[in-house]
Amino acid sequence: MSLQMNGNPPPARVLVLGEVLWDVFPDSTRLGGAPLNFAAHAKRMGHDPTLISAVGEDDFGSRALKTIRTLGLNTELLQRTTRFPTGTACVHVTPTGQTTFSILRPAAYDAITLSEDQIRRIQHWSPAWFYFGTLYSALPEGHATLVRLLCAVPDAIRFYDLNLRPGFDSPKLVAELLDAAQVIKLNQEEMNAVSHLCNLPSEPEAFCRAGSQRYRWEAVCITLAARGCAIFARGEYVEATGFPVDVADPVGAGDAFAAAFLHGLTNKWELAKIARFSNRVGALVASRPGAIPDWTFAEVIQF
Repeated sequence: MSLQMNGNPPPARVLVLGEVLWDVFPDSTRLGGAPLNFAAHAKRMGHDPTLISAVGEDDFGSRALKTIRTLGLNTELLQRTTRFPTGTACVHVTPTGQTTFSILRPAAYDAITLSEDQIRRIQHWSPAWFYFGTLYSALPEGHATLVRLLCAVPDAIRFYDLNLRPGFDSPKLVAELLDAAQVIKLNQEEMNAVSHLCNLPSEPEAFCRAGSQRYRWEAVCITLAARGCAIFARGEYVEATGFPVDVADPVGAGDAFAAAFLHGLTNKWELAKIARFSNRVGALVASRPGAIPDWTFAEVIQF
């Protein structure tokens, strides 16, 4: 089955809430944050994301703004603050490719504020999707902003990308966001954590079916590392084998996968096609340095 896009479907308006931060590696510092990565890849797929975040009035903040503008993202709701420095996360990659993060909080993105006028403009914009994660919502101010936006755009499809990070993954919060979401994306470790937390089956298909029945999810995707992914939607379950690559940088591959998942759902592709496309995008991004490397649809199809 071809991965070519069928015609030129209209771009989806995607409201994206959460962290912009710098990933600090032992040998380099790279701009990232799951919401930013997701928004950048969604933009590359032809969609219309609006990122709500904040950076500090510091050098990292200035560099972040400059880079984000080169990505073509709308920066109208990307704020600057003197309250906290621009976010950072120390990244540790084990010899087996496992990635852990040490995240400093509070950070600039914890200082996001939205006026009533900004909320009205978001409502007038009428996003089709609303993407959020766990990290930003873990502190009280972030949680309050998320709840406020959920109420402000009730018709947007709620996409919850778990991205659990130690210290910012309280069971109460995760359970609340699972219940609020219509579409979820998580990796195998996160599936195991949710399985234990919510008393759901630990096998992917059974997990998807039981979770969708309980929480009324419309679509679920589990990334399974080298095994590929599993997707459940509309009563159908599929698995797709991954694409082996020499991993240059695992950070950001899951966010690119999430954007590809949304792209396939938006275009109403068959699940097997969504799974293959998402696997290809994730693998291609993992094969290149940085969370937001350049790539094209032609490269994905040929990958």
